[in-house]
Amino acid sequence: MNEYYGDAAYTFALGAIDDETLKLLQVTKDSLYMGIDAAQIGNRLGDIGFAIQNYAEKQNGYGVVRELIGHGIGRNLHEKPDVMNYGQRGKGTQLKEGLVIAIEPMINQGTREVGKASDGWTIITRDRKPSAHYEHTIAVTKKGPDILSDHTFIENAIKNNSNIMVI
Repeated sequence: MNEYYGDAAYTFALGAIDDETLKLLQVTKDSLYMGIDAAQIGNRLGDIGFAIQNYAEKQNGYGVVRELIGHGIGRNLHEKPDVMNYGQRGKGTQLKEGLVIAIEPMINQGTREVGKASDGWTIITRDRKPSAHYEHTIAVTKKGPDILSDHTFIENAIKNNSNIMVI
């Protein structure tokens, strides 16, 4: 309608999963929100990446994928700036009011290394350990980051043990 894009991702656990994989999912989701919290006017893109990397890698020992990153979003799905899931505080482009970006940490249980499967599309971890990915589109505002995408439907369905049909 208004020719603007949104982007979101959610990792689903299908069937019974072990506690370590469950922890990976929670840490990845938490790292997304830590990155979002860092998306404040005056901060820099490196602050977002640092928040994600510090929590996932330094505090929890997981691998932060470097090859797949977040991005600006607007009239095109992928726009500048690149939004890394790793970085240094105070480095990179300064965040200004109105900037709309997709923050999307991809965290591996083992090494950060990934590759493509033989289909040329599917991304796999080099060590074949589990990986998780969550994403929100956010706008940088004077009141702080505004989450424009919505995981509520998914989380309510999971909480209520509903069956979700994908068509």
